[in-house]
Amino acid sequence: MNIFLSISAIILYIAAAISRIASKHILLLLGGLAVSLHALLLYQNMVTSSGLNLGFFNAISLMTWMIGLLLLLSRQPVENLAVVLFPIAALAIGLDSYFHTERILSPDQNFGVTLHILFSIVAYSLLSISALQALFLAFQDYQLHHKRPGWVMQKLPPLQVMETLLFQMIALGFILLSLSLISGFIFLKDIFAQHLVHKTVLSSVAWCVFAILLWGHWRYGWRGKTAIRWSISGFFVLMLAYFGSKLVLELILQR
Repeated sequence: MNIFLSISAIILYIAAAISRIASKHILLLLGGLAVSLHALLLYQNMVTSSGLNLGFFNAISLMTWMIGLLLLLSRQPVENLAVVLFPIAALAIGLDSYFHTERILSPDQNFGVTLHILFSIVAYSLLSISALQALFLAFQDYQLHHKRPGWVMQKLPPLQVMETLLFQMIALGFILLSLSLISGFIFLKDIFAQHLVHKTVLSSVAWCVFAILLWGHWRYGWRGKTAIRWSISGFFVLMLAYFGSKLVLELILQR
C-alpha cells in the first residue's frame, strides 16, 4: 500500500510541476491530489503505536508536504514555484520510502512541545518558500539587467510584486520562527541533555539574520541583491539548524 501511494504521489507531483507550463488549473488539480496522497502516506509512516515518528526522512517529507500545501492554499501568485518545489517533494517521498529512520515523539509529551514542533515546521516551510522566491527574484533581476526576457520573465509577476511577496513571506515566517523559539525555551526543559543546543543556537542566529533583514527593509529600504543575500543566508542557517542537527544525531551518531 505504501509503495502504491508513494509512486502515485511522486507521479502526480511531477505531472503537476510539468502542467504549470500549460495551465494553472491543472496544476491545482494534480497538485491537490498529490498533496492529499502525500498526507495519507505521512500518516501511515509517522503515526505508530509508540508515538509520532519524526525521523530524519519523515521530517523532510513532512516539511515538503507542508510547503506544497501552503503553495496551493496561497492567494498570492506563487504557483510558478511549484515547478521546483513539487519535484523536491517527490524526491522527499522517494527518500522516505527507501530509507527508514526513527525518532519517536512519545504521546506523553506535553502540549507545549507539540506546539513548538508545529510552529517550527510551518516556519521552516514558509521560509523555504521565501528562499526559493529569492532565487527566482535573483534570476528575474539578472534577466532584466541583461535584457534577456525568457520564459521565466513571461511567467513571473513583475519584479516589484515578487519583492513584496518575498518580504510578506519572510515576515510571516519570522513571526512563526519567533513563536517556535519562545515555545522551545518555555517547554523544552533541558536542551543540553536533549542534544538540542546546536539547533537552538543556529535557529537563534537565523532569527537574527531575518530580524536584521526585516529591520533593514523597513528602516533603509533594503531590496534587490541585498534582500536576496540576507534571505538565502538566513534560510541556509535555519536548515543547518534543523536538518543538520537531525542528520548528525540520527544518521551519524544514531541517537
